[in-house]
Amino acid sequence: MDLGRRAVLAALPAVGLMRGSRAVAAPAARRRPGAVVGPRPPASLLGQEIRRLPTSRRVVALTFNAAWDESGLAAVLAELRRRKAPATFFPTGEYAEARPAAVRAMAEAGHGLGNHSYSHPYFDGLSTRERAREVREADEAIRAASRAELLPFFRFPYSSTTEDAVADVNDLGYAAIEFTNDTNGYLGPAGGMTVDQVVRRAVDSLGPGAILQMHVGSSTDDGVVLDAQALPRIIDAALEEDCAIVDLREFLTVS
Repeated sequence: MDLGRRAVLAALPAVGLMRGSRAVAAPAARRRPGAVVGPRPPASLLGQEIRRLPTSRRVVALTFNAAWDESGLAAVLAELRRRKAPATFFPTGEYAEARPAAVRAMAEAGHGLGNHSYSHPYFDGLSTRERAREVREADEAIRAASRAELLPFFRFPYSSTTEDAVADVNDLGYAAIEFTNDTNGYLGPAGGMTVDQVVRRAVDSLGPGAILQMHVGSSTDDGVVLDAQALPRIIDAALEEDCAIVDLREFLTVS
C-alpha cells in the first residue's frame, strides 16, 4: 500500500464477512487458543493475501466494507436485489455494535458477511495476541448483530498485510481476502472523486477472479456514497464485458 493512500486512510475514522452453507476444511493447520470456531477456508485461500480469486473464469466479486455510517446501504441492497447480484459485506465489530440493524439487513438480504476487525487498526503494528483479540471481538459482535454464521474471510484494515499477520489470521480460521482494486469511492467529491471515476476504476480491474472493494458509508459525513451511485453502472459494465458477478461463498469449496 503506497504511503500517500495510507496517510489519507489514517486520517479517516475507520472503514468494512458471514454465512457460508458448506465449506471444505483445509488440511491440518495450526490453530491457536481462542481461534474462531466455524467453517474453514480451503487450502487454496491460505498462506497468502488474496487479491484475485483462484479461477480462470471471467468473474468479479462485489465486496463492501462497513465502518462509518449506512448512508448508501439501502441503495446498495436495493440495487443488488433488483439485479439478483450477490455481494459480501465486511463490517467492523464497532460498526456491528453501533448499527446492528444495518448488519442484520445485509444478512437478511442473503449476502455473505466477513470480518473487518473490531476497531480497524493497522494490523502490521499489532502483536499476535492483539490481532487475535481484534478478530475474535469482531466475530462476536457481527454474529450478535446479524444472527447469522460468518464466512471464514477476513479483510485487513487499510490493507496493511504482512506475512506474519496473514499467518495469524489463517491460524484463527480466516482467509485474508483483500481486493484487486478499490474504487476509491470512499474519498467522495471532497476527495476529488466522481461517479465516472469510480466506474472507470472498477472497469479497469475486470478480469478472471477480480475482487472489487467498495464502501456503504460516507467517510466525510456528507452522506454522499459514490459507490452506491456507481453500482448500477458497475454491474452493467461487468456484464457488457462478459464478466459474471460471483458469490465469494462459491470459493469455500475450491480445493
